[in-house]
Amino acid sequence: MKLISWNVNGIRACLKKGFIDFFESIDADIFCLQETKMEKGQAEYDFSLNGKYLEYWNSADKKGYSGTAVFTKIKPINVYYGIGIDMHDHEGRVITLEFNDYYFVCCYTPNSKRELERL
Repeated sequence: MKLISWNVNGIRACLKKGFIDFFESIDADIFCLQETKMEKGQAEYDFSLNGKYLEYWNSADKKGYSGTAVFTKIKPINVYYGIGIDMHDHEGRVITLEFNDYYFVCCYTPNSKRELERL
């Protein structure tokens, strides 16, 4: 099984720098992105690759901020967004996919800032 995780620091900018070629050629079973900085459908690109992948997006309430996405060839049993704590679940930082034998978690961890104020 091939799993890929990539902090793209803005998927729309990454699309201009070879992301498409890599995404299509790597042929991962599960491909996850952190710091997407967009909502599903904001980029003119078919991330499902014509139905090859299922797409799961967790975008921040604040436009252009953080966000995660998972593309999988394997259909999960369940998909969970966030960690279930309201004060932490508005930045689109976690997507958990439940499969028969395992859980796959895509997580974009925030910078803890000075004096660890976000820890």
